[in-house]
Amino acid sequence: MAEEKQVDVVVIGGGAAGLSAALTLARARRSVLVIDAREQRNAPAAGVHGWLTRDGIPPAELVTIGAREVEQYGGRIRYARAVSAQRTPGGFVVETDRGERLRGRRLLVTTGLADELPPISGLRERWGRDVVHCPYCHGWEIRDQPIGVLGSVHHALLFRQWSSRVTLLRHTSPAPTAQQAEQLAARGIAVVEGAVRALEVVNDHITGARLESGPVVPIAALAFAPRLVARDALLLALGVETAEHPSGAGTHVVADAAGRTSVPGVWVAGNVTDIVAGVVQSAAGGVTAAAAINADLVEEDTRMAVERWLLGDMV
Repeated sequence: MAEEKQVDVVVIGGGAAGLSAALTLARARRSVLVIDAREQRNAPAAGVHGWLTRDGIPPAELVTIGAREVEQYGGRIRYARAVSAQRTPGGFVVETDRGERLRGRRLLVTTGLADELPPISGLRERWGRDVVHCPYCHGWEIRDQPIGVLGSVHHALLFRQWSSRVTLLRHTSPAPTAQQAEQLAARGIAVVEGAVRALEVVNDHITGARLESGPVVPIAALAFAPRLVARDALLLALGVETAEHPSGAGTHVVADAAGRTSVPGVWVAGNVTDIVAGVVQSAAGGVTAAAAINADLVEEDTRMAVERWLLGDMV
């Protein structure tokens, strides 16, 4: 296997969090290498929304611009999949599916998360387009349309802000409580019983949700909250702690406010630790982690310099 010179920081994941961290580190005059498998969670979406000055930018364009900015400060991008990470005496070594061994003094993992999608025919193909999860990311694009919400009273009440034509499709969820039923009725949200079998699509647009019992509920978009699962395989192998997220939405990697994990030298940022964060919050998490990593390296550099200075003074 090819093995390269050690860098200060290896970043695994080239989305908003990873690239923001790499940019900050490169501007801090740190040697940084980003390993990107090109598996951004928001790739199916037409645009990234809520990002000031970049609202609506296609996800692929955003990461292309970000990679270029990282490179202009001397950071490097390696398009490959990280398949393992191990601790070494001087830091960490990451192996890729291209047979490379990439070494870093510190490791930042920004691999994001995976959405667990229900087995409804046609849903996965429409995911990120007219099957959506976040009203703040997609609500404006489906405003005033008939929206079906899968199973979640909370989501139904949220999406009611963007459209007066919201239908709660109970699917396999529990029946609304008396209080929830009152809230739904007061907001004019219809409740449809029965599991959803498939999405009806005409001319590349959703037209309805077909129930197991046969009827089709007319909708133009479907909203639901998937279970969110951190992409944590590499981290688990290093002994990093994972747990259920406090929101109850899924699993995440446990870290402090700066992204420091339970394993010395390993940081995380973005959706792998904050599973409910949007793109802007993930980018901010990357910057925060990068500053903490640089401070940690400064401390180590200073300690080593003092040791060398004392050794030279004694000699």
